Amino acid sequence: MFVCHGNICRSPMAEYVLKHMAAKQGKSREFLIASSATSTEEIGNSIHSGTKRKLAQVGVPTDARRAVQLKKADYDKYDYFLGMDSYNIRNILRIFGGDPQNKVRRLLDFSVQPRDIADPWYTGDFDLTYDDIVEGCGALLRQV
Repeated sequence: MFVCHGNICRSPMAEYVLKHMAAKQGKSREFLIASSATSTEEIGNSIHSGTKRKLAQVGVPTDARRAVQLKKADYDKYDYFLGMDSYNIRNILRIFGGDPQNKVRRLLDFSVQPRDIADPWYTGDFDLTYDDIVEGCGALLRQV
């Protein structure tokens, strides 16, 4: 489960990138891949136009989806909760009330250069966000 603040920019981008990578490797059936938000601000809204545009530009397919919020019950359903930045991690832990099974990490914690993924809602740089997400998803696939 990929998680960001609103579930319209980074986390759905990561969801679709990993789905695309897994499909190209013939491993789609090995994963349950989804995304969600820590906030309620964008619930029900579709993917940000910048995310849609970037994914279309690089040939990553998307579908009609709406932002959803992370729920405490999700903890038992997924092996990893991959926040896009440290702020997301704090909010994920707040929603879950802790992380007894060590499932919560930043996506780029799997990379050789752990760091936050900047929010393109504020930066406007969907290219950099995409590059960081590809790096993180590739590193995640190599480790799992």
